[in-house]
Amino acid sequence: MTFWRAIFAAALCGLASATLRAADTNAVLDAWFAAQARVHTLSADIVQTRTLKTLVQPLVADGHLWFSLPNQFRWELGRPAQTIALRHADDMFVIYPRLKRAEHYPLGASAPRAWRDAMSLLDAGFPRTRQEFDAQFQIQSLTQTNATWLVALQPRSAAARQIMPELRVSLATNDFSLAATELVFIDGSSMRNDFTHAVANAALDENLFQWKPPADFKVTEPFAK
Repeated sequence: MTFWRAIFAAALCGLASATLRAADTNAVLDAWFAAQARVHTLSADIVQTRTLKTLVQPLVADGHLWFSLPNQFRWELGRPAQTIALRHADDMFVIYPRLKRAEHYPLGASAPRAWRDAMSLLDAGFPRTRQEFDAQFQIQSLTQTNATWLVALQPRSAAARQIMPELRVSLATNDFSLAATELVFIDGSSMRNDFTHAVANAALDENLFQWKPPADFKVTEPFAK
């Protein structure tokens, strides 16, 4: 009887622990969504670290991010910018100023489903509602390290998982501000972005998110048939 009571007690402890973890996860997510509801624009310095299986050392670049609701963003890497990723409405450009080249990615209904779903995951660090978040992601784990919450996510979209099977979002434990994001790709490579000097809700010029190719630029559309 003592043996079975011990097994039963251990099972109850395990159940209580699992319930506590779920409650903690909900509390952290609710606090994150509450903090995000107050953010309409964001400007921050970034350090981007790309880890590739073909390279011994990761590639590191610094730059800047601007974000504006609902899904406008501008990433600049390098000083001066060597790569610019810009999204406005259903259009995204990846611009290489030094090479005078750019790639145009339409994100409307004509774009491949896997790409549209994967691109929507770039907004993972800026959730608006719990309902939308739960529709996109399944939470794999929640851990606390020093002053950071680390949320590991898996896309619910099978098409998106073919490109990006996992995302990790790091949040500051004191105010739930975005500390870092990490995208893990199907080939095992990853791209981590660490954010510093963030300024929320500053007025941003709409021209930041718009771009008209100069006459001397070559623009390609990788998804064009």
